[in-house]
Amino acid sequence: MSALGGVVRSGVGRRRVQTVVVGLVVMIAVTAAVLGGSLMVASMAPFDRAFAQQDGAHLAVRFDGTKATAAQLSASARAAGVTAAAGPFPTATITPAAGRGGAVRPLTVVGRAEPGGPVDAVTVTDGRWVTGPGEIVLPADLRLPRSFQPKVGDSLALDAPAGSPSLTVVGVARSVSETAGGWVVPEQVAALTAPGATAGYQMLYRLAASDTAAQVDSARAAIEASVPPGALAGARSWLTTRTNSAGNTLLFVPFLTAFGVLGVLMAVLIIGNVVAGAVSTGTHRIGVLKALGCTPGQVVRAYTAQALVPAVVGALLGVLAGNLLVLPIQAQTNEVYGTTDTGVSGWVNLLVLAGALVLVSVTAWVAAFRAGRLRTVDVLAVGRTPGRGRGRWAARLSARLPLPRPVTLGLAQPFARVLRSATIVAAIAFGAAAATFAVGLGASLNAVQATESHGDVLVHPGRPISGPPPVGGPAAPAAPPRGGPVPPDPVAVVGAITAQAGTRGYSGVAQTAVTTSGLTSSLDTLAFTGDGSAYGYEMISGSWFGGPGEIVVARPFLTATGTRVGDAVVLFDHGTRIDARIVGEVFNIESRGMQILTSVATLAASQPDLRPEEYYVTLDPGTDPVEYVEGLNAALATVDAHAVVDEQEADEIILVVNTLTGLLTLMLATVAALGVLNMVVLETRERVHDLGVHKALGMTPRQTVGMVVASVVVTGLVGGAVGVPVGVLLQRLTVTEMGSAVGLYLPDSVLDIYQPGQLLLFGLGGVLIAVLGSLLPAGWAAGTRTATALRTE
Repeated sequence: MSALGGVVRSGVGRRRVQTVVVGLVVMIAVTAAVLGGSLMVASMAPFDRAFAQQDGAHLAVRFDGTKATAAQLSASARAAGVTAAAGPFPTATITPAAGRGGAVRPLTVVGRAEPGGPVDAVTVTDGRWVTGPGEIVLPADLRLPRSFQPKVGDSLALDAPAGSPSLTVVGVARSVSETAGGWVVPEQVAALTAPGATAGYQMLYRLAASDTAAQVDSARAAIEASVPPGALAGARSWLTTRTNSAGNTLLFVPFLTAFGVLGVLMAVLIIGNVVAGAVSTGTHRIGVLKALGCTPGQVVRAYTAQALVPAVVGALLGVLAGNLLVLPIQAQTNEVYGTTDTGVSGWVNLLVLAGALVLVSVTAWVAAFRAGRLRTVDVLAVGRTPGRGRGRWAARLSARLPLPRPVTLGLAQPFARVLRSATIVAAIAFGAAAATFAVGLGASLNAVQATESHGDVLVHPGRPISGPPPVGGPAAPAAPPRGGPVPPDPVAVVGAITAQAGTRGYSGVAQTAVTTSGLTSSLDTLAFTGDGSAYGYEMISGSWFGGPGEIVVARPFLTATGTRVGDAVVLFDHGTRIDARIVGEVFNIESRGMQILTSVATLAASQPDLRPEEYYVTLDPGTDPVEYVEGLNAALATVDAHAVVDEQEADEIILVVNTLTGLLTLMLATVAALGVLNMVVLETRERVHDLGVHKALGMTPRQTVGMVVASVVVTGLVGGAVGVPVGVLLQRLTVTEMGSAVGLYLPDSVLDIYQPGQLLLFGLGGVLIAVLGSLLPAGWAAGTRTATALRTE
């Protein structure tokens, strides 16, 4: 064993470049695998983990305070199927005044003295919990843009109940169960309850069995039976909350799977090629070892160990690096979903580590076993140079090209080792595919977010409230209206918009809700006025609405109602029947695609006084939006409305996806470049005697570098040409699957995002990867002395 140990130590020490390459390739491959695997595990059911970590409420139940006492509700904690309960908490319904986002819907606030408890432990993410009257903690929803997030120190004026005091936001908190629209101290609820009304109560329950709707309904019935008749006013199941949060989770799986497949395939190719090459270049030395008495089994063990030494070091470093990279990215995911995961998964680490070492061992064993079985004299005769005749046709063909001779010599080299060159072509192809895929995925996600923008300027009802104005000037005084979010005078607003220089078009938007047959819940409905209502929306099929009775919907609506473009549907609004026809399918992610788009005239019979609450304005090219807003606000000085620049903020989910794609692409491209580096090192070592002959005949160091770099140009071109179509296909499949996961059919503007010039650059990126990988061995070859090269064989 000591003799074999000396062989292993000598092999690792003599072939430093290959030892380093094996270690780096394994490290990066393991890092990518740990990162992708850990995040794929983290993306599976993050809501369920957050729910368990925060003791979420399986049932949040509202009770009528006039029909049950607090003591009777406390006794419901002993109902069959209930394992834990919190409450009763007094509740009230408030209506905030119009703010940054225009009209605000009523909120249910809960009187809760402490954020913790046995059920629904609320996590304060900013500020503090309420300690006295006049204070409120608002829930955080990071799925909204930052400009719509509540901020500590804001003053929340109330329009209802009448005479309610203003509340100061002292904290922002997260409830995984979404049990409240805000929290106040219990004593505050009485002041927020309308005169003559009685405060309601909320009870939160955890159940022994809650996996299905039937189990939750059974527990609900048991709770209802334990309180006075008619006391239960409403209940919300955790299954509903989980379904509403599942869409973003599903987005992670397709692209992580795609990168995972790319990473595994590239790791197999590069590790296999590097290890097999390291063994093949030692064929002559294997013959010497056999001549000295080593058995085939000893040879196999020695060369397998030589490959495993750097692989073990690289794999361990890769596991460490992968877990370190998971932490900041997982922090973003935790912020979105409310989980507290570290992202480190022990079984993923062990699986990746074992898989990488098994791959290295098997590859080295196969290559060494093949060489170890040869007769000693045959191994010594084989040497390290390619057999006679390999690639001769390519050498003769390249010699006819009108290029310098060193370049033509390099162009012919890949054809001497076709199998080895093919593996490098595949590795470069994967690198080019990863870059193409990453850029395409990012562009597609940005295109999706762009569909949420429906104008350059947005006109809100009311005057600006606390917080900095959009143009960065001094903060406006907090003076919100007390008469409710009344829509501004449409004639005055439209007159100001159309008279403003730079106006290209506008649309007024009134938000309401309607119902339709076959669906139990109401549907968010946007009713438009103006000539620019279609701006920003991408049509899938059909056309935009053109008159009363015509509606445009998204695929989830069509799926839920079993309809298609051209079908007639019946809508109900305020008890009035509205006959409508679906004239188009639009790509619309608002309200998870369950939103109806139509004109105000469609709802004229049911809501004759319906007026737009907000206005989207599109500007002529070259118009400065900041100056336009200043001029429009001056024109709106006598109107209860104000304009802001409509600035879209990057969605948290898109930031996470873009971060991951960039990181994983960099890793895959680096692995591909290391594969090229290893191949060129092998080729240079095998042809070192030929290199000496060329130098003896007058080849300069610069020509040597040109010859070595030229030897990878063909593989780079072929790899890029193969990888780009694969990346485009992968982008389309992944983005389509991400859309299907949330029930949406994506428009061509989201899928077809590549330009011909971009594809050409991605193809040349294969050459760039190859050239970068060849520069180091090219410099080594150029610096090798002629006498040293001639003595080496």
